Amino acid sequence: MNPRSSGRGRLSRSAEFERVYRQGRSTANRHLVLYTFPNPSAERPRLGLSVSRKVGGAVQRNRVKRLLREAFASVEGELRSDQDIVVVARPSAAELVEREGLAGVDAALGELIAKSGMRDAQAPNAEPAGERDDG
Repeated sequence: MNPRSSGRGRLSRSAEFERVYRQGRSTANRHLVLYTFPNPSAERPRLGLSVSRKVGGAVQRNRVKRLLREAFASVEGELRSDQDIVVVARPSAAELVEREGLAGVDAALGELIAKSGMRDAQAPNAEPAGERDDG
C-alpha cells in the first residue's frame, strides 16, 4: 500500500473526488446522488461521502454519513472492486434517516447501485439492499 492510499477503502483527497465528479457517471434518486469512476488499481471499491450543511447540523450530517457507510459496507462484497464511488446526500436524506433509519438508506443506496450496474456478476447472490431483517 502506498503512503497516500487509505487503508479503509475511502476516498480522502480532493483530487480523487474531483476526478470522480468530472469524469465519472452519475445516477440519482430523491435522496442521494451516486457518482462512479473506474479505478483499475483499486483492490476494492473506494467510497467518498459528501454531506453538506444543507442536510442539517453536525449531528444530523454525521448520522447520515454513518448510516451511508454502514449501508455501503453491507453491499460492498457484491460490487465490482475497480470502482471509486462518491455518494452525495441531498437535503432530503436527513428526513429519510429520521423517518426510516438504516433501512431507508439501504433501500435508497441499493436502488442507485442497481441503476448504475455496479454489481459484480461473479459476486455471490446476497440479499438485495433494503431487504435485510435487522430484527
